[in-house]
Amino acid sequence: MTRLPDFIIIGAMKSATTTLHGLLASQPGVFMSTPKEPCFFSDDGVWARGLGWYASLFEGAPAGALLGESSTHYTKLPTYPETVERARSVVPDAKLIYVMRHPVDRLVSHYIHEWSQGNTTGTIEEEIARDGMFVDYSRYAMQIGPWLDAYGAGRVLPVFFDRLRADPAGELRRVAGFLGLPGPVRTPEGDRRENVSSDRLRKGPLLRFIMETPGVSHARRLLVPRRAREWVKDRFFRMKRRPELCDETRRELEKIFDEDLGALSGLLGLDRPLSCATFHEVAASMDDPRFVSRAGVGSGEA
Repeated sequence: MTRLPDFIIIGAMKSATTTLHGLLASQPGVFMSTPKEPCFFSDDGVWARGLGWYASLFEGAPAGALLGESSTHYTKLPTYPETVERARSVVPDAKLIYVMRHPVDRLVSHYIHEWSQGNTTGTIEEEIARDGMFVDYSRYAMQIGPWLDAYGAGRVLPVFFDRLRADPAGELRRVAGFLGLPGPVRTPEGDRRENVSSDRLRKGPLLRFIMETPGVSHARRLLVPRRAREWVKDRFFRMKRRPELCDETRRELEKIFDEDLGALSGLLGLDRPLSCATFHEVAASMDDPRFVSRAGVGSGEA
């Protein structure tokens, strides 16, 4: 019997989706895909592999388990324009989880990610001006709107990065309730943050060879003292400081994001309007019973 995901974490990139994926994978009765991000509905080359390939990612799931995957490419308009239509045609009853971080913070983390992968050479201001993806992927109303239209508000759960970091156990219970996961959740112990950009290493071909080639990596750890390894990273590969936006760029970004966040407040039915200035406060109030959102509430019927 072909089994497909019951739910999908659709983004946003650099908003702790890897952490949430890991938390859900640790729950009894949940099976998360490997790889974490199959990108089946977004990437043309992956879509061309066919439904059989996608279904094979879930073949090892226990009977009765909830199946999930987490592909942040699914909320990267306009880069992947056919994502929602493809998903609706294959998993029309899936539930969706969208994690949102302060849009400016997400953008800066995104830039650090691209820098560490060797995909950027300019300053953060230069890259923002050159490539619209940095701004577009932080425009949450633009990204989530098509999903709400296709699936209905009851099938889309908004999650905020701030709450996930401040109270991972509480947010996990909220997510589990949305998914209909039976029984008590297994609460995380310690700091479960994953895929963070704090190390900020530029992983070009040389560093990848040294760190990721099994024999070389083992020899490096065995023969080269840790202090020397860290000195080399600091001298040649590590971003010294987190990038900071100039005041003018930040004001321009906040103007763009405030318009989008205003639209997002309406889409989610929030009783407290979102803006760059209020984002952290509103996100932190997700545990307040006065917080109201239409999304993720109701029968789940599209």
